[in-house]
Amino acid sequence: MCLFIFCTTTAQKILPLDTLKLKEAKDMLADDYGNLYIYKNKDFSFTKYDSLGKQIGRLMLTVPFKIQSVQNPLNVPLFSENAQEMKFIDQNMNEIQRIDFKQKFGFIRMAYAEDLQQMWLLDDSTKRLIQYNFRNDTTINSYPFDISFEDLTDLLVYETKVYILTQKHIRIYTLKFEKIFEAPIENGKRFRRENDTILVIANNSIARYIPEKGMVTVFEDQNAQIVDKNILSYFEINGNKLYLYSLENVKKASPQKQAEPQLEIPQQSTEQPVEMPQEKKEEIPGNSSDNTIEQLIEETSEIQAAGVEKLIN
Repeated sequence: MCLFIFCTTTAQKILPLDTLKLKEAKDMLADDYGNLYIYKNKDFSFTKYDSLGKQIGRLMLTVPFKIQSVQNPLNVPLFSENAQEMKFIDQNMNEIQRIDFKQKFGFIRMAYAEDLQQMWLLDDSTKRLIQYNFRNDTTINSYPFDISFEDLTDLLVYETKVYILTQKHIRIYTLKFEKIFEAPIENGKRFRRENDTILVIANNSIARYIPEKGMVTVFEDQNAQIVDKNILSYFEINGNKLYLYSLENVKKASPQKQAEPQLEIPQQSTEQPVEMPQEKKEEIPGNSSDNTIEQLIEETSEIQAAGVEKLIN
């Protein structure tokens, strides 16, 4: 059974952002300091607010850009498929670096900045995954990667695994293009990595990838327009209002069986146990067995016999 966490009863507070600022938001992100970032596709604006709703900075873009992550507000990467470039902006929304892919590569469909020195590029023209050091302009590695790029929404590379997100699926490959995991995702938007934890942000839900279990929903509100999280809270835009939820309150409101898999896993890695479903059935309480019934009958008989014996004495 899929277990969903409905968070409307655990909302801590409504953040003071004007509804007009949220009405046309295409995406919303929160950094680990509580600052909020609103991206509007209508005018390609990217605006940063503090937790009180005060505007800190705004970047007006000329073409659509995808914001990779705001976890490090000092260096926020933005990728544009249209412009074939990656921008880095600072905490005041000023551009600090721009990388042009047109002169060196074919057609880059997706880019992932791993750190402040290198990034991973999916080149659609050559069907290759490229590890590129943009500090010294050198290609470190190149791997054949012949996948469909049509509905690709995000890319993440971590510990020799390549995470591919589309609007309908998450797929995980090795660098040798071996698929080790696949699961359906509804309206997948981007990845978020917290140390070893890989999260998938969708339109109105957040799911966590657990290698032994698959995808597990950790936050969901079907009525939400946009959701996101930082290290302390979950955020959602609902009815053009911005709500904040404490991680602790959401955990308390969720059932203990929250860690059960949300989605069926079509393909499993060879590292995962084959008899996993059988083990889960054994862990689920409440299934009466013949041994349990016999034990209850035996205990009842012993109590009755003791009572009879006292009456005789």
